[in-house]
Amino acid sequence: MKTKPNLSFWKLWNLSFGFFGVQIAYSLQNANISRIFATLGADPHSLSFFWVLPPLMGMLVQPIVGTLSDKTWTRFGRRIPYLFVGAAAAVLVMALLPNAGSLGLTVGAALWFGACALMFLDTSINMAMQPFKMLVGDMVNEEQKAKAYSIQSFLCNAGGLVGFVFPFFFTAIGIANTAPSGVVPDSVIYSFYIGALILIGCVIYTTLKVKEWPPKEYAEYNASDEQSEESASWLTLLKHAPVAFWQVGLVQFFCWAAFLYMWNYTTGTIGDTVWGTTDVTSEGYQAAGNWTGIVFGVQTLGAVLWALVLPQFRGMKMAYAFSLLLGAAGFCMVPFVHDQYVLFLPFLLIGCAWAAMLAMPFALVTNALQGYGHMGAYLGLFNCTICIPQIIAALLGGTVLSLVGSHQYSMMIVSGVLLVVGSLCVFFIREGKK
Repeated sequence: MKTKPNLSFWKLWNLSFGFFGVQIAYSLQNANISRIFATLGADPHSLSFFWVLPPLMGMLVQPIVGTLSDKTWTRFGRRIPYLFVGAAAAVLVMALLPNAGSLGLTVGAALWFGACALMFLDTSINMAMQPFKMLVGDMVNEEQKAKAYSIQSFLCNAGGLVGFVFPFFFTAIGIANTAPSGVVPDSVIYSFYIGALILIGCVIYTTLKVKEWPPKEYAEYNASDEQSEESASWLTLLKHAPVAFWQVGLVQFFCWAAFLYMWNYTTGTIGDTVWGTTDVTSEGYQAAGNWTGIVFGVQTLGAVLWALVLPQFRGMKMAYAFSLLLGAAGFCMVPFVHDQYVLFLPFLLIGCAWAAMLAMPFALVTNALQGYGHMGAYLGLFNCTICIPQIIAALLGGTVLSLVGSHQYSMMIVSGVLLVVGSLCVFFIREGKK
């Protein structure tokens, strides 16, 4: 097997540039879903149930995309067709979701419409997102992999920053940030429209700039057994997965549960602790919804900056664990901050954990998978370590909220504790390849 060549910075950049647009869509979803469903009439104790759908669809879609793309060869490549189709579908759904409250439906019907739109949105985002991780696994050598995923993390977070600030920006230029009861404000609707346009533009750029290796050249750089590629089932792949696959997955469990609660309860937290209201029809609550995007943007800025620091650590495990501890400290600070600007500090720290979560797991796992083949299928299955904890956390969200006193800000402490446990689990990861 030939050694993969070193790629220039701009080739590594082009491999992941479309992730910028995908992350705009993803950040709009994460920052505004609770706000949208609360506006449509969802109760805080049932709010987390709407967050079951995104990771559930990710768990179903990404292994399928990974497995099918392993066996796909077209004139456009093996991964790129899937990201393009996923992005095109995401654009359509992004135009529908924020209008759930503007169709004259009853509260129940609007919630169901929104839930179905959210399901299709996350399906298409996952379909567009997974191929970028596979492109790095396919075309980048082990020496450059941490750098490649750090670039991907940078672009991912830069896109997130743009998506998070859209509602605040549109409000600032005069677009309405309030609406009749049950209707999503125009500032949110316009954010989804513009985000959809940027998404498709970025994916077209990647499609034009990236040339995947044809089958013969791909086989020269990637060890694989064609017969096993055809016959191995997901259960067989999991049975023979390297131990690092499961160890990193354990860390993922605690990390993604923590961030699920952040996405779910931050708007309610800020509305309560900073604006002093939990009334979703109030101007204060909608202002808190805009500010959620701003602090998520600050978190993303922290992640962008921390992504530049991560490669300077001598070991990935130390960088990973330390970053998670910084994020835990940030989560635990949030309930005690009552000034909207002071909130920047804890969310900068949370951004450090986010940067590590986007870069380190895939670098550790893809290094361990060298020589196993089925890279796309394995990365699709590994995505379940992102989805399963979110599903479990979402199903338990109302129960946990009741246990901690029904104050949404208490869920930030829960997230902090989860990240501490995740950082401890990092030290059990066994690095290396087969």
